[in-house]
Amino acid sequence: MANQDSFIDEVTEEVRRDRLFALMRKYGWIAILAIVVLVGGAAWNEWRKASARAEAQATGDALIAALEAGTPEERSLALAAVGQSDDPGKNAILGLLQSAAASESGDDETAAASLEAVIGNADVPKVYRDLALLKRVISGAGDLTPEVRVSRLQPLMEPGNPFRLLAIEQRAFAEVELGQKDAAIETLQGILADAERTEDLRRRAQQLIVALGGSLEQS
Repeated sequence: MANQDSFIDEVTEEVRRDRLFALMRKYGWIAILAIVVLVGGAAWNEWRKASARAEAQATGDALIAALEAGTPEERSLALAAVGQSDDPGKNAILGLLQSAAASESGDDETAAASLEAVIGNADVPKVYRDLALLKRVISGAGDLTPEVRVSRLQPLMEPGNPFRLLAIEQRAFAEVELGQKDAAIETLQGILADAERTEDLRRRAQQLIVALGGSLEQS
């Protein structure tokens, strides 16, 4: 009886193996394909990461070399030769640096155009667009009227914007240009009352209030 049970178990096990091999012959290609896809995907991901690192390093090296050029004109030309990236953020940084170099070399038109390109690119992160806008307003006293500067500053003066107080300071300067002395003093007093003001900003606001004939008693 024991031998019969053993024989049945052996036959059953053999049938199971035959069925397993049959299933492997029929569907094994699916498992092989899945392995190939997983391995290929991992290899592609590693290649993509390596390419991104190489591109970032090359861009960084090019920017450093450009910024180390001897004269402002040479720096401006070197930065202009740095190629655009697929990353809008990197392009925004490049645009800001190009604007600074062009301004330093006396090419105000190119400096303004570089900033406007950053401002007008919706793909660029907002913080870079806002910074470019603030720099454009600060550097645009010669070609932007005070009214235009105040209008363009409005989005930066919204609560929560990291450049809010600097934008408000620029509004005060524009109000001075417009002859609105009382409005400028009120704007500056608002800066002094703001808990987020920096020490440098507080000092500049106080100096301008005094220059305009205002009082610091409320500050």
